[in-house]
Amino acid sequence: MSTEINGSIAMSEPDSPRMLGSLRLDELLAEVQERLAEIVNTRDRVQSLLDAVLAVGSGIELDSTLNRIVQAAADLVEARYGALGVLANTGDGLSEFVYLGIDAEQRKIMGHLPEGRGLLGLLIHDPKPIRLADLASHPASVGFPPNHPPMHSFLGAPVLVRDEVFGNLYMTEKRGGGEFTADDEVVLRALAAAAGVAIENARLFERSQQRQRWLEATSEIRAELLGGATVDDALSLVVLRAMELTDSTCAMVLLANGDDTLTVRGVVGACAEQLEGTTLPDGRRLLDNAPRLITDLAQELDGRLPGNVLGPGLVVEFRTSDGSTGALVTARDKDGVDYRPDDVPLVTSFADQAALALELAEKQRTKGMLDLLADRERIARDLHDHVIQRLFATGLSLQGTLRMIVDPEARKRVQNSVGQLDQTVMEIRTSIFDLHTADEVSSLRRTLLDVVSELTNGTDVSPSVRMSGAVDTLVPPDVAPHAEAALREGLSNALRHARAKHIVVTIEAAHDLIVDVLDDGVGVPATVARSGLANIENRASTFGGTLTVTPGPDTGTRYTWTVPIRPTS
Repeated sequence: MSTEINGSIAMSEPDSPRMLGSLRLDELLAEVQERLAEIVNTRDRVQSLLDAVLAVGSGIELDSTLNRIVQAAADLVEARYGALGVLANTGDGLSEFVYLGIDAEQRKIMGHLPEGRGLLGLLIHDPKPIRLADLASHPASVGFPPNHPPMHSFLGAPVLVRDEVFGNLYMTEKRGGGEFTADDEVVLRALAAAAGVAIENARLFERSQQRQRWLEATSEIRAELLGGATVDDALSLVVLRAMELTDSTCAMVLLANGDDTLTVRGVVGACAEQLEGTTLPDGRRLLDNAPRLITDLAQELDGRLPGNVLGPGLVVEFRTSDGSTGALVTARDKDGVDYRPDDVPLVTSFADQAALALELAEKQRTKGMLDLLADRERIARDLHDHVIQRLFATGLSLQGTLRMIVDPEARKRVQNSVGQLDQTVMEIRTSIFDLHTADEVSSLRRTLLDVVSELTNGTDVSPSVRMSGAVDTLVPPDVAPHAEAALREGLSNALRHARAKHIVVTIEAAHDLIVDVLDDGVGVPATVARSGLANIENRASTFGGTLTVTPGPDTGTRYTWTVPIRPTS
């Protein structure tokens, strides 16, 4: 019966709809199962995207964040190769290219990294997602460099940071072949949005760390100055820290000379030997529109400085303690990365703080010197008003008692004591004089003034002394004693032989050191030995200088000793 029933069911037309319904149910179940699988896959992919977002935002170091973004993007869309191109400051081209999927050996034979031309340049100028089955077929494609691995499928999306394009994500070669899907594009766009937030956080952290390093450098310079460091030592520390904190290859301070020239001071780095002491005739134009970024510093300086170490440059104003203006300059090599606009306020603030520290240190040294001089004056006054007067009174008292002493031996001892008191008074007076005249032994200005005072002491002539230029700063230590000897010879001749009534002494320090003595006397007689002048002339020629003795404009003699003290450009 069952067979008949089954047969009748199989054959009977009324039962056919039941069989068709069964087939539709199977299809429905298969479709439901397929949709469930899609839901599961979607859920898994969403979970993978969330995991990737968490991974991307898990660190605050910018470089590691960029690498995590590329890795997460390649994993999510199943790309064999991935990269993140960071836009240059100019917005044209790439300043950094973080890549994945190419090993070191292959990288060596590929040539230069992408620079943002062709299809990559299209994404830069029109930052919209691009999905291609074959990137070589796109009109903007410029092909690949030699030894580049083959790439076909392509997916790109911009990375925005505060609504500004930071760079672009590039994915190529879908694993297993085929094209990137619309879902891949959605996922990459979502990751790019999350990456923008992570990059902004990393950049904020990087800036805070950088500010902290600049503040520490400023504190270090201030501590060095307050600890007694010289201005030259402080300038060397300023440029060293500026070079380190800006990842530069060279840094220098240019100080103004009162005209349009600037002189290199405190230079460190690859260009130190070539640039130390160099004078730029038109260096003032470097300060035009400062602070500013320079793409090619060598070109800016018209080749006056070595170009092999000078590429991108950063120039900020540096105002010294005496009010003159200079510049703090950092430079990278020819292939170096351009400075970022974010670097400008940090370096400017650092230069301002360093200049302020120099000024405060100079004022502190001046105050210390004034305090020292005040102490010397007080000690000298006390010695003169109290100690010498008491010793003098004691000596007079002992001299008054001599006539009352009968014993010859006792008289002799008292006389010796009076003599010792007189000698002590003389020594104290000498000490008082030293306290009044003591000053910085390294000051050539003070030394030359002392020479004039010494030679004219006890004469009827009071020379007029004129000094111009940074005598103590510009004159090298090995030239200073020769300048003193030259002044002694010229002034001595005017005082002893010329019978002058008026003498003008002029000291100038610029490119040359000039010691000029002009008198209204009768000139140096021919009978006077010329060995002194010959000696002074030899001193000048040792440094490439000259000595001239000529008649004065009206009467008398002009004695001029000239020595170059700064290199000519």
